[in-house]
Amino acid sequence: MEPKSRRIRRIFIRFLLFGVSILLLCYVYVVTVFSTAGDGVFSVFSGGGGGRKAFVLGGGLIVEGFLSPTSKTLAVSSGGRGQDVFALREIGVPDSIGVSNKPSPPLVASGHPLNQPFHDDTFDFAFVGRGSFEKSTNPPRLASEIGRVLKPEGFVAVHTSSAGDHYSFNSLLDIFNCCRLVRSREIDGLGSSALREVVLQKREPDAPRIDADSVNTCSVPDYKRELVRSAEPLITEEPLKPWITLKKNIKNIKYLPSIVDISFKRRYVYVDVGSRSYGSSIVSWFKKQYPKNNRTFEIYAIEADPAFHTEYKTKKGVTLLPYAAWVRNETLQFEINGDPDKKHDEKGGRGMGRIRPSESSSDSTAAAIPGFDFAEWLRSTVSETDYVVMKMDVEGTEFDLIPRLFETGAICLIDELFLECHYNRWQRCCPGERSSKYEKTYWQCLELFSSLRESGILVHQWW
Repeated sequence: MEPKSRRIRRIFIRFLLFGVSILLLCYVYVVTVFSTAGDGVFSVFSGGGGGRKAFVLGGGLIVEGFLSPTSKTLAVSSGGRGQDVFALREIGVPDSIGVSNKPSPPLVASGHPLNQPFHDDTFDFAFVGRGSFEKSTNPPRLASEIGRVLKPEGFVAVHTSSAGDHYSFNSLLDIFNCCRLVRSREIDGLGSSALREVVLQKREPDAPRIDADSVNTCSVPDYKRELVRSAEPLITEEPLKPWITLKKNIKNIKYLPSIVDISFKRRYVYVDVGSRSYGSSIVSWFKKQYPKNNRTFEIYAIEADPAFHTEYKTKKGVTLLPYAAWVRNETLQFEINGDPDKKHDEKGGRGMGRIRPSESSSDSTAAAIPGFDFAEWLRSTVSETDYVVMKMDVEGTEFDLIPRLFETGAICLIDELFLECHYNRWQRCCPGERSSKYEKTYWQCLELFSSLRESGILVHQWW
């Protein structure tokens, strides 16, 4: 006969196995895993028909005092059935709610993340999971809404896989202008790619901030200066056939979106200064060759020559400024000159136009056109949270416009500059002779490019 103690042990084991089975059945859809690796990362894995998706929350957030059991907490863009909210509640933060345009009561409230249904200064803590910013149609607006509903001195933790380089990381900080950086670190994504966890704290309303728009000068940040080191080398020797050498050089250009992540920007803007016809650089180069990373760019075409203005009326997505980019608002003289070194535009062999101050022109056939302060226009049109690409081909006026951009601080608003520098080139028609159209030399142009790069401006030689 079986001893009584053995029967009790067998019955106990059966009950234990039964209990384990019940627990497993309860968590068929959601399995909660506490990991003891590293800093104590807490994960929630969801399965089922929707596939397998992970939300990773840093247990260290509680240890470090950013999050507490009494925190009123928001999970932004809570996907699926609110797995991230479930995780927050499981680690001991019961007053947690998610917001999504695909609600899942009671965990996730209905509301668009860009227009959240909460009062100002509501939450002590906000969690933004992986992909929320990357998939947002307006990351700066999302950051602004998070800042609005967050209490002063409240914390926001952002998990992202798109802030791995200094450029994108600082772009993320720029759109959270309500907050200060507390810390940033990489955390284990538990089988997926590494994540960056960025923790920020909302400032008090009267906390002092430096307003970049209140001063004219600017200082290019170090993270932008680092990008210049990744740029293709400048052509240091004057090319004998510049019209061929400079055009071939476009293949060597390392475009900024191929080096860094440009996700965290308010707008994407392309400014073509000296655009000429729509089919010139806008279509043949920017639309076809520049890597846009699935972003829609606003396009500004600045062209003083009236011969090209009509065609822009039928072009969608392009804003024409029919004026001459200049250093102040004044009337200028616009002259059309033929140039044997320059390929004429496809429309009727139109020569290249040059601008001159009215008092400096003795040509009575030159047309009077309005010029505008280009640097001030740029300052009023874009901001540091925008991604700005500029092409400048202004027939020698670059030696006036570039210093003005530095003087006003507008140069810091340009992320990537493609500049054609005009000098007394060798002529194709006449071997051994230089064009008399421009006074500058190639070495003066090289000095201009070098000084731009030394100042931290990512500039490329245009043709």
